[in-house]
Amino acid sequence: MADKKIAVYGAGSIGTISGAYLTKAYGKDHVTLVDAWKENVDTLNSKGAHITGTTEMTVPVTAVTPDDLTGEYDVVLLHTKQGFNKTVIPAIKKILKPDGTLISLQNGVPEHNIIKVIPETNVIAGTVEFGGTGGGPGVSELTTEYDTFKQSAYAIGEIDGKITDRIKMIEEILSNVGGVTVSDNLMGTKWVKLLVNESFSGLSAASDATFGEVATDDTGIRAALHLINEGLLAGHADGVKFATIGGADMDQLFSLKGDDFTDEQVQNLRLFIKTSGKLKASMLQDLYHHRTTEINEINGLIASTGKEFGIPTPYNDLVIKIVTQAQETNVLPKFDETMSAFKKLLDQE
Repeated sequence: MADKKIAVYGAGSIGTISGAYLTKAYGKDHVTLVDAWKENVDTLNSKGAHITGTTEMTVPVTAVTPDDLTGEYDVVLLHTKQGFNKTVIPAIKKILKPDGTLISLQNGVPEHNIIKVIPETNVIAGTVEFGGTGGGPGVSELTTEYDTFKQSAYAIGEIDGKITDRIKMIEEILSNVGGVTVSDNLMGTKWVKLLVNESFSGLSAASDATFGEVATDDTGIRAALHLINEGLLAGHADGVKFATIGGADMDQLFSLKGDDFTDEQVQNLRLFIKTSGKLKASMLQDLYHHRTTEINEINGLIASTGKEFGIPTPYNDLVIKIVTQAQETNVLPKFDETMSAFKKLLDQE
């Protein structure tokens, strides 16, 4: 590892934590944090990466803006939002060595589009299992309990599920940050997480509500079931083998098997999401701050996959319509209006 170079592309709250620990392990000559926010880059270079929260440390680091990034890298951690991928992925391709590895650590299932630009042989899928909150330039708060973070920081896997020498090498590198799980079906895991995001995160953003408020509403919970069912149908058509989550088999529990969902399915979904009841989707937070959401990368992926295989996705289409309108007008959706729109859709079933 001594001669390898690592780039952390996207030094936001999560990327700064990753970059700090990797720099601590390998040195600032071997690890580069990349971020478009110039003030953040300048502060990281002058004061180091300051990690607060459930741990406390400051690590001198090397940081650059994308325009100033030069050289070739053996490993690139991708921490930016998917909305920037049209420019970010081609930029990474230019700095990735021919035998280098991109670890995609974004929400949703970005690999679907990443491998259209960077060969699948150069891409490893990953998920971030810890939380972080930005604290201003150069500062990131670790919000996950430290012991939990050290046990479970990432899950990674080859796209084809094989356990390779490369995946073991990436596991060794990332273990300097926190615990790493290697999966033989990480794409199945990412699709399961996508089901939660496109249903409850989508409806949260589309109705300005918490997950719990969506789940307790009769229309909201049934709309969520239809969104999950559309995701299951699209994923199966695309050859996805869905993983279990918390011991739950989403396909067995929540797929539509008749004319309507059963009361048992409604209660099971409410129970499934109960521990996340107070959450508001990050897409809703984006709407609050007049930022572009990831609606096209989350619900949009279900819709586009459905279109590719001739599967109707009216519930995802409606979420996309409502959130896109809110994004373009800077007017938050109203819960009652959104539920009324979904009620009309349900009544057509």
